[in-house]
Amino acid sequence: MRTLLLLVVVAGCGGMLARADAGLTYERDIAPIFRAYCAGCHNDRDAEGEFSVETFARLRGGGSDHGDPIVPGDPEGSFLIRSLERKARPFMPPRDEAPVPPSEIERLKRWIAGGAAGPEDDRSILETLVTPTLPGAPGPSPVLAVAASPHGTLLAVGRADGIEVRDAETGEVWVVLRDLPGKVNALQFSTDGTRLLAATGIPGLRGVAILFDLASGARVREFGGHSDILYDAEFSPDQTLVATGGYDREIRLWQVSDGALIRTLAVHQGAIFDLAWHPGGRVLASASADETVKLWRVPDGLRLDTLNQPQGELMSVAFTPDGRHILAAGADKRIHLWRFVSRDAPALNPRLQSRFAHETAIHALALSADGRFVLSSADDHTLKLWSLPDLEWIQEYPVQPDVVAAAVAMRHPARFYLGRMDGSTATLPGLSGDRMGEPGPQPLRLAAVAASAPELEGVEAVAAGGQSASAPARVQEREPNDVPGDAQGVTWPVEIEGSIDRPGDADLFRFQARAGEPMWLEVIAARAQSRLDSRIEVLHADGRPVEQVVLQATKDSWFTFRGKDSDTSDDFRVHNWAEMELDEYLYANGEVVRLWLYPRGPDSGFKVYPGEGRRHTFFSTTPLVHALGAPCYIVTPYPPGSDPAPNGLPVFRLNYVNDDDPSRRHGTDSMLPFTAPADGEYLARVTDVRGFGEGSGFHYVLALRAPRPDFEVSLQGLNPKVSPGSGRELIFRAQRHEGFDGPIRIEVNGLPSGWDTSAPVEIEAGQVGAVAVLYAGADAGDPDDEADRAVTVTATAVIAGREVKKPIGGLGNLQLGAPPKVTVEILPSEDRSVVQTRPDGLLEFSLRPGETLTARVRATRHDFEGRIEFGNEDSGRNLPHGLYVDNIGLNGLLIVEGQSEREFFITAAPKAQPGSRLFHLRARADDGQASRPALIRVLPVEALATLPGR
Repeated sequence: MRTLLLLVVVAGCGGMLARADAGLTYERDIAPIFRAYCAGCHNDRDAEGEFSVETFARLRGGGSDHGDPIVPGDPEGSFLIRSLERKARPFMPPRDEAPVPPSEIERLKRWIAGGAAGPEDDRSILETLVTPTLPGAPGPSPVLAVAASPHGTLLAVGRADGIEVRDAETGEVWVVLRDLPGKVNALQFSTDGTRLLAATGIPGLRGVAILFDLASGARVREFGGHSDILYDAEFSPDQTLVATGGYDREIRLWQVSDGALIRTLAVHQGAIFDLAWHPGGRVLASASADETVKLWRVPDGLRLDTLNQPQGELMSVAFTPDGRHILAAGADKRIHLWRFVSRDAPALNPRLQSRFAHETAIHALALSADGRFVLSSADDHTLKLWSLPDLEWIQEYPVQPDVVAAAVAMRHPARFYLGRMDGSTATLPGLSGDRMGEPGPQPLRLAAVAASAPELEGVEAVAAGGQSASAPARVQEREPNDVPGDAQGVTWPVEIEGSIDRPGDADLFRFQARAGEPMWLEVIAARAQSRLDSRIEVLHADGRPVEQVVLQATKDSWFTFRGKDSDTSDDFRVHNWAEMELDEYLYANGEVVRLWLYPRGPDSGFKVYPGEGRRHTFFSTTPLVHALGAPCYIVTPYPPGSDPAPNGLPVFRLNYVNDDDPSRRHGTDSMLPFTAPADGEYLARVTDVRGFGEGSGFHYVLALRAPRPDFEVSLQGLNPKVSPGSGRELIFRAQRHEGFDGPIRIEVNGLPSGWDTSAPVEIEAGQVGAVAVLYAGADAGDPDDEADRAVTVTATAVIAGREVKKPIGGLGNLQLGAPPKVTVEILPSEDRSVVQTRPDGLLEFSLRPGETLTARVRATRHDFEGRIEFGNEDSGRNLPHGLYVDNIGLNGLLIVEGQSEREFFITAAPKAQPGSRLFHLRARADDGQASRPALIRVLPVEALATLPGR
């Protein structure tokens, strides 16, 4: 019985197989085999061995070595089968490719045995895909693209199953465009609003952009040729070209008038997700999964730059409407902003911002019609609005019901139209032409780079030396004063003599302060031979801390290569340093420093302020040791009480507290600037940071007073000995006190005949040094004592609105040295576009922030044949902050033996400020011979020339 049942089942299956063989079709049963195992190498574009399986006709045409690979009715005599079964060479597929499974070969045999019938419509198998029909999810299909007509009357909504064109005001659907090959990933109206361009395709098969006439709904033209789905298609500004890009990593440029392919650009290493035309029409930007934006010169396809700072796939790219900036965003959760400079020739486009914007990948960007704002959407359903070009956070909108896959700006009235993955659309409310949304907290605008506080406004003017007109009262500490209720009342200005009498002791003093009134609190202990390691805090009257600043992290990082001690200002090696910019704040475990100079190659790190010596800290924080791998963050400061928009990175709230002097000049003594947030009573609390204490051995003086901003300037280079016809450096160093951070001008007067100097020079705001050069003419005489005494050096600054002059003294004994062994001079490069010669013979170089210029240095060897070194990061002497000699390598700027010239480069950081300054070069040979100065001028960004349409 069991045997009989088995025979019945086998017979039934055989009948089913016979019926299946009789029903084999090329489209359903055979083309998928060729598509999966053959078409990768044997297609119309590649056609290895001149053989293609892309169409049935090309398949039967055979290749260069064999004719028709199929003998209808004779599988065993067909070369196709013998090659697949390794019975005839060349074996297919090659051994390094997956073999065709035996079941698939058997299907091919049955098809050939049945006559090898071809398709009814012989189309490319790379343009068709047979898939099972599955029921869709309930509700509308996802919205993947939206577009607004230039006049704002129409909206286009692209879904996975078609396109709807709607009235922008009523939402009424005017026309529905169906029968597309796949989902719609991008839409764009023509400038007259009569046509619509759609990017679509079939994954793994083909990509096509379709141009529709909206009046009739007819297809005007198709732009195909892509081997995978398209993610974007964009009209050029003059509507003569279309650019397409997609998963096949190719960009294609098409002529709109006749659909002719003009050029293919295939350099990206990942899918191309977005394209953007510069308003001038000569440059195209592409954003890719290879984590780059590439810029292309359209007329000839030349790559102008690769913007490679992002750390994840880029989903969106755009030019601002004025053409001055490039925006991009994607998987690294950041919005990146570059200034666009490579308009006509390859150039580095300076990165201005990398704003950490969302907690998850950013899906899309949309610029407002006026170019003042950008909307960002992320995979966590969040929407945020940012200002341009500074990328300051303006508003976070309510969390959306699903991912906003596409957004577009509308002009009248100004608003954004959204398309979501749940199939819904919406108009973003609350937008107006003048103000889009409610602004969030604005970052602190610090007027100067101060270690403890911004430059103080409205403080009492002080005499030279920083002495206040009124002397503080002197009082003795009285116990008990350990808790707020027992705090000792004082009236400031006051100096309090006290001591920490026992371990854990805390001394509290109550004082009155007015809102906005600056104060200075200082503990003198270490300088008075005390064992106290002081810590000072300002508290509310009830003992609560007073918040000083809110720091929001905008970039995350960590220490690489090695950790940091608590002193060094050099070699801060941190991950992702290329995203960071000079003068940004770096937060690490409670310490805040500020970036002063970029790493100078792969074997170096940032220098932090002041750029030399022991590092300074900011916001009264304490210098600490940081371990290898310890996290750190670039932070933006906000006023106390601010609540910055969440971006997935930490927010640090710093109170008024200090352990060690932030300027590092007074050891473990504490210094704390304080500005009262409101009228009222406050507490100053003094403790030992270690919790130690023992009577008079831990004595201190606590001063509460108005700040006394001041400065001192010292001179390195006294008693200079200068060779005739050459120069020697005069190096000026400033010490700044109690919040003063303004510029300091230094003048040298009374030089004898035949001697001159590059002074006056200026120590810039926030900086600590400047360098001048003292020159002796070829016919200069050796000055006598009287001539030496006639030379005066003076430093001048404006403090609290009052000019303060300080004599530095003279230069000492000026001496004429022996003839120079080597002299050096600065020369223009062969490209003189960035330099001109002034009437006084001075060379003047010009550049803009983010640009690099080229110059030359020439050495005249009088009695020196060796290597001439000019230094490393300090080789450009007296350059303004933010300018540096670039591309010098590990050995620095030098002229090797047997040579007399060297080209060098000066780069201006994006944060460089407009202005002009004298600079020079100094050869370390022959005791530091210095060149004659040249002038370098940093032009404002607004001075950029613009082409029509920019």
